[in-house]
Order: sequence, then C-alpha cells, then structure tokens
Amino acid sequence: MARFRYRMQSILDIKEKLESQARQELAAAQAALREEEERLEALKERKAGYEEEAAGLLSGTLRVREIEENKTAILKMDEYILLQTERIKTAQKQVDRARERLQEVMQERKMHEKLREHAFEAFLDEEKKQEGKEVDELTSYTYGQKKLR
Repeated sequence: MARFRYRMQSILDIKEKLESQARQELAAAQAALREEEERLEALKERKAGYEEEAAGLLSGTLRVREIEENKTAILKMDEYILLQTERIKTAQKQVDRARERLQEVMQERKMHEKLREHAFEAFLDEEKKQEGKEVDELTSYTYGQKKLR
C-alpha cells in the first residue's frame, strides 16, 4: 500500500501554528483585562477608605485642612476610577478582537483539515481501485494459466 501524502500539509501546519499563536494572544489579552479589573477594584477600595476617613473627620473636632485634602483625594480617586474604566473597556475590546481572530484561524484550520480528510478518502478510494485491478489481473492470469494446461 502506498503512503498517503497530503500536498498542502505545510499549509495545515502553518494554520495550526497560527491557531496556537491566536490562543496565546487571547490568553494574554484576558490576563491584561483581569489586571486592569484588579486595578479598578484596588482604586475603589482606596476610595472607600478615603470616604471612611471623611466620615471620621466630620465627627468630633473639625480640621478643615484635613477635610479639604480628603475631599480632594476622593475627587482624584473618582478621576482615576473613570480612567481605569476606560482602560478596562479598551482591554475588553482587545480580548474581543483576539477572540474573533482565534475564531477565524480555527475556521481556516478546520477547513484545511476537512480538505485533508477528503484527500485521504480519495486516496483510499484510489487504493481500493488499484487493489481491485491487481486482484482482477491476478485472477485473470491464474484463470488463463489453468486454461493453457
């Protein structure tokens, strides 16, 4: 039996490598998104700490300077939280793009695998035909030899 060789195996190999790279890019984008979300949570916790501190500053003796500094810190935290929210949106878009890229690459790889399967089936059909011819020739030869005797 002859050995099956897929003519476009190198292309299939490249598609598999591209898929692997796309998976790594998606994982990196997801990690970056998680990191940005963790930063946002840290900022929210920090703001909550300032708000807690503000409540303490407003009870008891009033220290105007500390109250103003605390109010400024809370407003700064609001700005940082808003900026971080934008970073999260950007990171989410990166994840979405990486996911779409992965889907495209996976579809291309699957298409090439289907082509390979079809080529293999055609190869098997051809092998069966060839084997049938050989059996017919052998049978004809054997039958012809018997008639000559």
